[in-house]
Amino acid sequence: MSRKNVYLLLCVLGIAIPYSLFLPWLFLNGLDWRLFLNSLAANRISLFFVADVLVSAAVFVVFMRQESGRVRIRHGWIATVGLCLVGVSFALPMYLYLRERELESARTA
Repeated sequence: MSRKNVYLLLCVLGIAIPYSLFLPWLFLNGLDWRLFLNSLAANRISLFFVADVLVSAAVFVVFMRQESGRVRIRHGWIATVGLCLVGVSFALPMYLYLRERELESARTA
């Protein structure tokens, strides 16, 4: 399996796994943002994971900005939107997929 296809598979897993946990909560509680935020901050271990994801997202944004100076990635906005709607678990492999696609196309050109 090519590296590009591995990244695409990781994109699918990056949506499927987090949403398999979030959607049942959403169906049970609805769009109760107050409960959502209270659940995120339920204890220090929850806050540890929230902080880890937020730092990872910030590092990823910096990486995308730095890398855009080296490699022009068409449709890079998909990773940015994915970061906001899904998270790092989808956005990072999507960006790497798009980057690999651009690098592959540059090699053949």
